[in-house]
Amino acid sequence: MTSEQLFEFDKNFKRSIVGTDEAGRGTAAGGVFAAAVEFEKVTEGLVKDLSILNDSKKLTPKKREAIYETIKNNTRNKIVCIEVDEIEKINILNSSLKAMNIACSGVITKPDTLVLVDGNKLIKDFGYNQQYIIKGDSKSASIAAASILAKVSRDRYMTKLHAEFPMYNWAKNAGYLTKEHLDAIDKYGLCKYHRPSFLRKHFAKLASTAGL
Repeated sequence: MTSEQLFEFDKNFKRSIVGTDEAGRGTAAGGVFAAAVEFEKVTEGLVKDLSILNDSKKLTPKKREAIYETIKNNTRNKIVCIEVDEIEKINILNSSLKAMNIACSGVITKPDTLVLVDGNKLIKDFGYNQQYIIKGDSKSASIAAASILAKVSRDRYMTKLHAEFPMYNWAKNAGYLTKEHLDAIDKYGLCKYHRPSFLRKHFAKLASTAGL
């Protein structure tokens, strides 16, 4: 979809829209991020400046970075991170939804605002109108913008963690379980930023292979 179509999707609801999305739900290291975005005023110039707006996964890191500040400076927005210790306590789904809850609650100013949630789950214990949109980051301008804020923020965060633990190469794999990342885990073990619950199957497989 073009950026014009993404903005038109939101406009068709005929009310204030806040879009929300997460980044890092499927990784084995680092926190999970969520962002909430509301475009309060959409001009032709802004639509043009965001002509490459799309699902963050469909954009290169360079393109995401190129429009990150434009989104930040032209929206009401909030970015939230739930760290590993809490993910391990309440699980990744609840952590993702909690991050969305906090982010959206920090953006909404009008009681009749509709929150568009990417995916197929609604935010728990949330006092505002909401609707989930499957593959919303490729349909809605506000969700697409939220996906970019969350993704870029998390990538920057993982680059900082990489400086502390360079052996896992998080600057490249962002904490996902690539072969390189798994090999490094086998060699160096886990660090404080890993999510142990995500690695149980891997360690069980190693134990089985070793005949333990």
